[in-house]
Amino acid sequence: MDDNHEYKPLWMTESDEAISEDEEKLLDELGLHGAARRRFLGNSIAGGLGAFALQLLAKERALAAVPSAPGAVFAPTAGLENAVKVVLKINGSTKSLNVDSRMVLLDALRERLELTGTKKGCDQGQCGACTVIVDGRRVLSCLTLAATCEGKSVTTVEGLASGDELHAMQTAFIKHDGFQCGYCTPGQLCSAVALLQEAKDGHASHVTQDVRRTARNMKLSDAEISERMSGNICRCGAYPGIVAAIKEVQSGRETAQTWHFATGEEIAAAMREEDGNDATV
Repeated sequence: MDDNHEYKPLWMTESDEAISEDEEKLLDELGLHGAARRRFLGNSIAGGLGAFALQLLAKERALAAVPSAPGAVFAPTAGLENAVKVVLKINGSTKSLNVDSRMVLLDALRERLELTGTKKGCDQGQCGACTVIVDGRRVLSCLTLAATCEGKSVTTVEGLASGDELHAMQTAFIKHDGFQCGYCTPGQLCSAVALLQEAKDGHASHVTQDVRRTARNMKLSDAEISERMSGNICRCGAYPGIVAAIKEVQSGRETAQTWHFATGEEIAAAMREEDGNDATV
């Protein structure tokens, strides 16, 4: 026999090899060997899987909701166990929802109201992509329970513009290239709009020189804007454009909009021109 060959009893299976030394000693003390040992391990594994399945079922039931509007992103599968009725004022419109008491505002907006402009980034309150405005204050919707917003006014990026007329902050972001991929932009915009209101109300920040002498209608420096927007991360690095856009809007200078949404006639003319170019190729 090879002295370097590790002895393994004939009754030992692969599952036995995976157990720890302490577990091995316990099984020996219990006198479990051979078929009895395999039955014990099998029952233990089955019991663990059963508990895991129960946990998954509980989570599925917790996330379940009443049937949503046609075309909704999230289609619930069962009734709610912790249902609460929430009345929200979303972008000026009153919405009544039955939601799980543990559902966050971000999921309610995206999955129940189909307002997908608000983005889910880190889902733990660190990136700012989910920022919305609640009663004039910016909040992280991924950390805010929908039930806590009962009776409150919620503004998402969809509610900033007035019809085809963009909010001044949106226009300034376009002018100063305050975005690249655009994924973080909804949160950046909502945060920037609320930031200006904070400055009007005289709220200080960590870089405010004298917090005892803060006054309403504060004029924000680049450092102030950067500090106040530090909770909104842009992986593309469009920070200079974001700061410039916020500074211009606060200055009150009218941001020139040198473009407009294409009309139906303009779209049709462009398509005809494209078809003509394809025919000549």
